Amino acid sequence: MKIPDPVAAESVLDHLGPGADLIVPLAAGEPRAILDAVEAVADRLERVRVHQMHASVTRAYFDGRYGDRLRHVSYFLSGATRQAFADGTIDLVPNHFSDVPELLRERCPDPLIIAQASPPDNHGYFSLGTNADYVASFIGRARFFLEVNENMPRTFGRNQLHCSQIVGWCRHDAPLETIDLTPPTEIDFAIAAGVAGLIRDGSTIQVGIGGTPNAILAALENHRNLGIHTELISDGTVDLIESGVANGVSKRLNRTKAVGTFALGTKRVYDFIHENTAVELWPVSYVNSPRVIGREPNFVSINAAVEVDLLGQCASETIGSRYWSSSGGQADFAQGAMFSEGGQAFIVLPSTAKDGALSRISVSLRPGTVVTTLKNTVDHVATEWGVAHLRGRSINERARALIAIADPAHREDLERGAWGLGYLR
Repeated sequence: MKIPDPVAAESVLDHLGPGADLIVPLAAGEPRAILDAVEAVADRLERVRVHQMHASVTRAYFDGRYGDRLRHVSYFLSGATRQAFADGTIDLVPNHFSDVPELLRERCPDPLIIAQASPPDNHGYFSLGTNADYVASFIGRARFFLEVNENMPRTFGRNQLHCSQIVGWCRHDAPLETIDLTPPTEIDFAIAAGVAGLIRDGSTIQVGIGGTPNAILAALENHRNLGIHTELISDGTVDLIESGVANGVSKRLNRTKAVGTFALGTKRVYDFIHENTAVELWPVSYVNSPRVIGREPNFVSINAAVEVDLLGQCASETIGSRYWSSSGGQADFAQGAMFSEGGQAFIVLPSTAKDGALSRISVSLRPGTVVTTLKNTVDHVATEWGVAHLRGRSINERARALIAIADPAHREDLERGAWGLGYLR
């Protein structure tokens, strides 16, 4: 089949009627030229909704200037959308990342998927490159309009679509979104040492991004035969694969393959995944499914939190009552690790904030704080002072274990609060 010729980005407007729903991949998969074309005619649109997790660019329409004509619906806040949500000019849909494809199917009866893609190969297939996330679930089930970028890596897994499955494509070559590496601190390295020491050779791991995750990935350099099954393929993940530590030979699912649902990091990450058959990107409905995760023995989930109370409730998406992000996949992986034979889940955080003045292990979560991972699902909590094992522990045991990994300067206050609530006896 002959690949159709590219068209102008503005041609996407031919596919937008009143009440249209646009679905956009997260982060580096965002098609900026197509969104520019949509925004340029926003005052002529009728009830168009843009659905996306983690927008890359702050756009003018986020401030609500077009009213109901063009509105953003977020499923995970970013630096581009936080203020708009605080101002009430965009919407936020609570979710587990694994559920987003189904939520979108329920909300969007006839969506148009707009996404960046790699140039087509000789067989007429485009790759969604850095992303599979929720958009790959719509391949063959919804209309696609692609923005082809020569800088987008061609990747494998379940994120390719044939030219017969798109309504059009345009060309826009531009650098992909990158994020700088966050150098780990001494506290990050201390947390990493406690967590890495509990991870067995042959485990399959999921870990996020940031200073503490980077330190944990670095601390695994002497492990053997690790597997990767994670939301995010990052620089630290690449280090483990390139070194041979993460070879996937002990995995039960997708053996020898590093599986993720999107990639984000420095340019090195994108260069590494380009035409690399060792890395596969699958839809988030598979990667983050607790049932799938639970089939993998010795699964290890590692995620960060903002605050943990003495019951073990984890707050990871708000700072006090202000929304910062959303639930993402934390609960997906924490629950999946509980289903896994020999599985472990870790919540990691520094013990204090505000230069030590505020304990991030708290008696009770602050008013307005949103619980991301339920106390019943939390397995381990790690700070620079140690690792508290909570699964199967009583409230009394949980409180004592968490106080023991709080900063020593705050332990007396935590004990007093725990006695006052009846947690300690």
